[in-house]
Amino acid sequence: MKLYRTSDGPVASEGGHFHSLAGEKWDGLLARDDIVTFLRSRIATGTLPKTTDPSHPLAPIESQEIWAAGVTYTRSKQARMEESKSAGGGDFYDRVYSAPRPELFYKGSAHRVAGPGQPIRIRKDSRWNVPEPELTLLISSTGRITGYTVGNDVSSRDIEGENPLYLPQAKVYDGSAALGPCLLLTDAPLPADTAIEIEIRRSGGQVFAGRTEISRIKRELASLAEYLYRESSFPFGCFLMTGTGIVPPDSFTLQPGDEVLITIAAIGTLANSVR
Repeated sequence: MKLYRTSDGPVASEGGHFHSLAGEKWDGLLARDDIVTFLRSRIATGTLPKTTDPSHPLAPIESQEIWAAGVTYTRSKQARMEESKSAGGGDFYDRVYSAPRPELFYKGSAHRVAGPGQPIRIRKDSRWNVPEPELTLLISSTGRITGYTVGNDVSSRDIEGENPLYLPQAKVYDGSAALGPCLLLTDAPLPADTAIEIEIRRSGGQVFAGRTEISRIKRELASLAEYLYRESSFPFGCFLMTGTGIVPPDSFTLQPGDEVLITIAAIGTLANSVR
């Protein structure tokens, strides 16, 4: 089942049919442990108005926070170690990759998040900026993983590399995250061979493309969620980006006008321009 946030309210999709949930509150839905069962029961009543495939879905977030897990792929560990080596922080990332406790950091709230078709931003005081395509978990208010979406953790690699303590400035600013195009709601884990793909276009041509699979994530997704919820409450649920396994070469940086397309086939493609 898929769930879209639209200007007219939530829209649920299953079996090729779209159902308006205009009477339901987005925050209330995402907080639920039983969101799939609840929506199926609503659809089964036959009283929900039929609608069409949303052509302009919004970012699937209202009062939720976005958090992110770092250094969960070998490729990410290697990139972080290389970018911060001259600052003396290279081995920090090697340690956290192997440590029982994951790296978790706050990424943003709704007003900093771009939805499908909306622009993401690169910092004006940074010279080395990259997208980070990530499987993103939807977690209920009690800490249960209830769905997935596509996430883009836009990052300023030069700022983070200058000093690991600058991580918040490299990661958290207006337009530094994107989510969408919908939520894939399921009680089952995604198949291990689920692919994450990215394409970056510039002036009509492809300048970078990459692919990975979620089987390469070192940590269990349920463990990441458990650590996040240990001493923090999320009354409306939460989104957790699970790290990136695709890093462009060091010579690459995003430029205004670029288009970033991130695809997880079961969910869809999240497309954003850069400004």
